[in-house]
Amino acid sequence: MVTSLRLVFLGTPAFAVPSLESLVTSSHTLVGVVTQPDRPRGRGQRVRDAEVKTAAIRHGLPVFQPDTLRSPEVESRLRAWAPDLGIVAAYGKLIPDALLKLPRLGMINVHASLLPRHRGAAPIHRAVMAGDSRTGVTIMRVMRELDAGEILARIERAIAPHETALDVERALAVLGSDILLTVIDHLAAGTAREVPQDAAHVSYARRITRDEGRIDWSRPARTIHDQVRGLHPWPHAFTTLAGRRLIVRRTRVIPDDAQGRPGTVTSAHKGYLEVATGAGTIAVEELQPEGRRPMPARDFLAGHPVSVGTTLGLP
Repeated sequence: MVTSLRLVFLGTPAFAVPSLESLVTSSHTLVGVVTQPDRPRGRGQRVRDAEVKTAAIRHGLPVFQPDTLRSPEVESRLRAWAPDLGIVAAYGKLIPDALLKLPRLGMINVHASLLPRHRGAAPIHRAVMAGDSRTGVTIMRVMRELDAGEILARIERAIAPHETALDVERALAVLGSDILLTVIDHLAAGTAREVPQDAAHVSYARRITRDEGRIDWSRPARTIHDQVRGLHPWPHAFTTLAGRRLIVRRTRVIPDDAQGRPGTVTSAHKGYLEVATGAGTIAVEELQPEGRRPMPARDFLAGHPVSVGTTLGLP
């Protein structure tokens, strides 16, 4: 029989919600949720609750939103909750040593990559942008060094050639929640097996910036396609058309050996834009003009004819 543990959960965005939901329905007791302060979100920059806070309130759980985890108030609150184990899932900030040592069984993390590959802030985006064919979720021990703790469990998943970072994130969120409870039960029973990461295969997934969205048409079509997929839903890949910003939301690699000047429109009469790249051709299937809603390329071309030979990406 598995001992019931008192759990504290630290998480913020949608990725963490399935893990939270699994804990709520488990045989363990979720005693409190720590999530980041409310921040402006969306195009209107209205202050809104993050997804974990919304889910926690729906379940009637105590919610704590400190500005910093280094405040004495945070340690005091966690001590009052008296957790046996802490679970971290995309909280968004490093956990101080004092808090890591507070739960009797320490803290574990639901990380969206096959560690030691893609440690860091943006593992899903970086996996898709790198053209990885497989990814997964790792449940690991949280320690001072970023994402370097021992591995308690891993589960793999293929990345389809058309999937975006959002598609992969949603799938991994569910996979992570599936294996999380098994790990917690093993920790409760004292049967967990912790395996050190292989330092020879470490890579880092640095935080995504807006500047990474600019498309360099001299790169190969496959690389650009992976950039578009990896930066969806934020910050999106973009180019310019007649000097105006054009967000590129969906693309497809056209398997041909055609050569043309990178960034040149080679066809605009099939319901999408064909654009020459440094190696191959890419079809732009969905885009978003500056200040407008997203739309299929077919709809854009109906109102904004683009001539063959037009060059994208010019100032």
